[in-house]
Amino acid sequence: MNITLDNPQTKPLDQLCINTIRTLAMDGVQKANSGHPGAPMGLAPVAFWLWDKFLRHNPENPQWANRDRFVLSGGHGSMLLYSLLHLTGYDLPMNELQSFRQWGSKTPGHPEYGLTPGVETTTGPLGQGFTNSVGMAIAERWLAARFGSEIVDYRVYAIGGDGDMMEGVCSEAASLAGHLGLNKLTWIYDNNKITIEGHTHLAFSEDVALRFKAYGWYVQHVTDVNDLKAVNRAIKKAQKQTEKPSLIIVDSHIGFGAPTKQDTHGAHGEPLGDDEIAKTKARYGWPTDAKFLVPDDVAKHMRKQLRRGRKLEKEWQAKFDAFAQTNPALAAEWNQIQKGELPAGWDKDIPVFPADPKGLATRESNGKVLNAVAKNVPWLLGGAADLAPSTKTLIAGGGDFAKGSYGARNFHFGVREHAMTGIINGLALSKLRPYGAGFLIFQDYARGSVRLSALMELPVIHIYTHDSVGVGEDGPTHQPIEHALTLRAIPHMIVIRPGDANEVAEAWRVVMEQKKHPVALCLTRQALPTLDRAKYAPASGVRQGGYILADCDGQPEVILIGTGSELQYAVEAGEKLKAEGVKVRVVSMPSCELFDHQSQDYRDKVLPPAVRKRVVIEAGATLGWYKYVGLDGKVIGRDNFGASAPFKELYKHFGFTTENVYTTAKSLLG
Repeated sequence: MNITLDNPQTKPLDQLCINTIRTLAMDGVQKANSGHPGAPMGLAPVAFWLWDKFLRHNPENPQWANRDRFVLSGGHGSMLLYSLLHLTGYDLPMNELQSFRQWGSKTPGHPEYGLTPGVETTTGPLGQGFTNSVGMAIAERWLAARFGSEIVDYRVYAIGGDGDMMEGVCSEAASLAGHLGLNKLTWIYDNNKITIEGHTHLAFSEDVALRFKAYGWYVQHVTDVNDLKAVNRAIKKAQKQTEKPSLIIVDSHIGFGAPTKQDTHGAHGEPLGDDEIAKTKARYGWPTDAKFLVPDDVAKHMRKQLRRGRKLEKEWQAKFDAFAQTNPALAAEWNQIQKGELPAGWDKDIPVFPADPKGLATRESNGKVLNAVAKNVPWLLGGAADLAPSTKTLIAGGGDFAKGSYGARNFHFGVREHAMTGIINGLALSKLRPYGAGFLIFQDYARGSVRLSALMELPVIHIYTHDSVGVGEDGPTHQPIEHALTLRAIPHMIVIRPGDANEVAEAWRVVMEQKKHPVALCLTRQALPTLDRAKYAPASGVRQGGYILADCDGQPEVILIGTGSELQYAVEAGEKLKAEGVKVRVVSMPSCELFDHQSQDYRDKVLPPAVRKRVVIEAGATLGWYKYVGLDGKVIGRDNFGASAPFKELYKHFGFTTENVYTTAKSLLG
């Protein structure tokens, strides 16, 4: 084939590989009649060179623990990644590329973790992949500090574009990465100056290089992505960094080679069209009528990655086997991490809290339980968005993760809720058990990453304190109303709002046993009484999400349902009704999701369909509770904002009281 348009110094076979990637992307998008061909066409040279010359991976084992990580943060350019995976020998046959964006294929519109072999994380919302890569780079540093650089020595590469650079979460993550000196992290910024609306001068004119230098990154600029020698030099220099993460800015042409759509937003988010594709292929010296063509020389060359990857993993395995002989305990720990297993006796130190009418704030009891679990699970680690003294989430004796102290377990994310959550997603993708903590109200700032933890089915632990108007004097800006409801609306998310200290303890047993569900713990600022479990049902019922806490003889006349800090009022109202001879059942419902996953028989046992008089109390939005009380029941909640006052006054004013539960139940009973 007669190769044109590109750098004359490029070897013909390398150019053939690059143009194969470009044409596969064009053909996949055109066949689907949907997608983004322009970025893969522009980025093909740097992506090919990185994968062909530098990336250490094994296509036969996409989960090899010491592989380099590659993240396509600009997930709209997914055909770039799918083409590379196919060409290098991953289990992604040609028919999958030909089924791009179709039902049941392994090539969705944006890369999805767990669906496509070789995809390290789900990307699409811009900035998320870059942020996940920071978590992956942190994980590499932590694992290397614990197990040694002979066992853990991989790099993290990520590619993204102008849209990633505009997103705030990307800036948050980059700032922290520079502060931590994550030298194994390299971002490649596709500076093609085009977004969906047109040229970036419409909205984006900052000096990205200066910004990243200010963050503490090592910054390079490759002015022509087709100059493979310059690309090679830049990646080698990035690999030599010992104290800084690297940013390589590459100037590219979106839709490279397309006669009318190169450097236009027309190459961004829509197929090029058959005529434009034919003309582009002609300019590449490519057969214009060929579809999904992979020349034999390209297939042979790219599949060398199979032999190389096999060799790399075999060499690493020999090192690990030798390590296991001299460090059997650490080797066993490593295997548990990789398999997602827990150590024997991991929960043996979880405390049992004595009955106490004054009790503890659940943020306080959570801190005690967290430390009891962390004592026996060394890879449980995390931190807060500058709120650890308030969220009570420091691991005692865990040290502070910082530049030069990469073996510590307490992370200081700064006031960066969104980046924190994207970073702990990256830690979870690296098989660690991370948590991120903040006030429930500020979950809004992190929601994009929270949703992705659920979409990827990662066992991330989201710890949210100050979970209601019980925040008090800080007022409505800090008082969550709709937040528990919106978390419950996320598929695969488990939300637990414990009603006392022992429910917190049991909640952690649920948390740590998750393998595919993130958990959001919603905890109080104010103290809650610790229930007398000799009088009431054991807190182990938390595992079912909802359980009968106190009951009557025979079928109840009314059911009182409480959750979190309001459970106490349901209990007290139940005692008052019981004293009057009312047959009353009190149900604790710390987790609607866990309850909904129980059998219909169990749910009917707890909430008999024949008992239609039900009252729910929760200091938050009422909408989600009607599925449990029906049209004949009542929900005591809050569908308006809070106010600034001591929390006891707010609870009285808004009706979160024993008396209100009692009178509401009496009104239902007539």
